[in-house]
Amino acid sequence: MNQTIYHSKMNKELKFQNLCNLTTSVLGLHKGSLAEKSRRQELQVPRAVASVIALTEDEVSHTQIGKVIKRDRSLIYHYAKMHQSNYATFPRYRETFNKIYNAYSNFKEDKNTFFDLAQLKDYLVEYDIVDSVKHQTTVRITSGRVVAEVKLSYKDFYNQLEMIKLALQNFQYETEIITL
Repeated sequence: MNQTIYHSKMNKELKFQNLCNLTTSVLGLHKGSLAEKSRRQELQVPRAVASVIALTEDEVSHTQIGKVIKRDRSLIYHYAKMHQSNYATFPRYRETFNKIYNAYSNFKEDKNTFFDLAQLKDYLVEYDIVDSVKHQTTVRITSGRVVAEVKLSYKDFYNQLEMIKLALQNFQYETEIITL
């Protein structure tokens, strides 16, 4: 029996998208502006800062970051390489980095994790997220040190996955999709 595991790239892309939204909100820019083609400094600096934070804090890949901000992944490597120098010598970059990093740290601390498997399972049941009778796919949910698996049929998969995202939006979590 073959088993395929898909680590949900959507989670990390979604995390980075949320970081971009937080960045634009904190700096008073309009939502989605980090993905604009503009090379203006008021967009370039926050774009670089958000990229570096995503690389270091959430281990988002260069490719995923590039996809969200509509840039080539090689630019993300450049952002990472230049971070130390920019932070040391470029006051606007340093101030922006500190502001966004602090806001993001506070945002992450506000998110909860589950303490045990029973607590997570009970919470999922409250949102009608339960195992399917005939399952072909498993969604593994990790929150803190707790790991739960929800067995789903192909028919239920999309709706249940959306319910999981909705139910856990205020929690730190990651998902893996496993097909049998």
